[in-house]
Amino acid sequence: MSDFTNSFWPMFITVISLAGVFGCALLLWLTSKIKASSPNGDNTNGHVWDETLREMNNPLPRWWVWMFIITIVFSLFYFVSYPSLGANPGKLGWTQAKQYEQEMAVANAKIAPLYAKFAAMPIEQLANDKEAKAIGERLFMNNCAQCHGSDAHGSKGFPNLTDNDWIHGGSPEKITETITNGRIGMMPPMAAAVGNEDDVKNVANYVLSISGSKHDSARAALGKEKFAACAACHGAEGKGNQAIGSLNLTDGIWLHGAGEEAIIKRINHGITNQMPAQSAKFSPEQIHVLTAYVWGLSNNANHQ
Repeated sequence: MSDFTNSFWPMFITVISLAGVFGCALLLWLTSKIKASSPNGDNTNGHVWDETLREMNNPLPRWWVWMFIITIVFSLFYFVSYPSLGANPGKLGWTQAKQYEQEMAVANAKIAPLYAKFAAMPIEQLANDKEAKAIGERLFMNNCAQCHGSDAHGSKGFPNLTDNDWIHGGSPEKITETITNGRIGMMPPMAAAVGNEDDVKNVANYVLSISGSKHDSARAALGKEKFAACAACHGAEGKGNQAIGSLNLTDGIWLHGAGEEAIIKRINHGITNQMPAQSAKFSPEQIHVLTAYVWGLSNNANHQ
């Protein structure tokens, strides 16, 4: 990706842009100076088709020439005014980010009255409001479904939001906190703390055993003692700790893949997951509505 962000590309684009503009100017100047001779003295260039169709030797139409000139002048104005030449920010101070922020401010001002009536409603009530649910669903589809899926069932590495299995807690307050500030979940590589390769495999089978999954019972028995290295985060019973975002290992829900091989990989290599903060994208009122929609996915029996 760094190949497309180094200083070569802005300079490359600058050279091509300026070459195109000055090339047009040079072409106009040359055509104004060059006058092809007429072999027959009748303002034709001597080419004849179908016996009578002759090519005239006329200059470019004035309107066409002026269109070229106006284009060149506009291009030079654009180069000076907008960020188009390398790192030059342009005299007008325009940026994509500023335009986006301005458009979002206008849009938020238009919809503020709609969200104002939702802001005073508790999450549990809002989750049953048809209009709020429709808006929440649209917010979710446009911003959350890319990771969690259009049905919110998630995928490998992305939590299922419909099963009431919450990593950091599923209360309205916790969901709001997660949407607003984002989350970073990190499991360090634990192989060194667990022991040798055989110990890692034993712990993996013990983890499978406490979740009721298929496992090697002999290895699981040996892995129980070594699981102490994992208990600091996941708890002695493996039920996890929402305060620090450690997963419940007993419920048969596998965020990063099920089975012995997947668990061994996690013990050996660890993993880091991140959900980005959404506070810069949404207003507090929008987050309130989105929270109600997400909460309703796993808590509202009447949710459609």
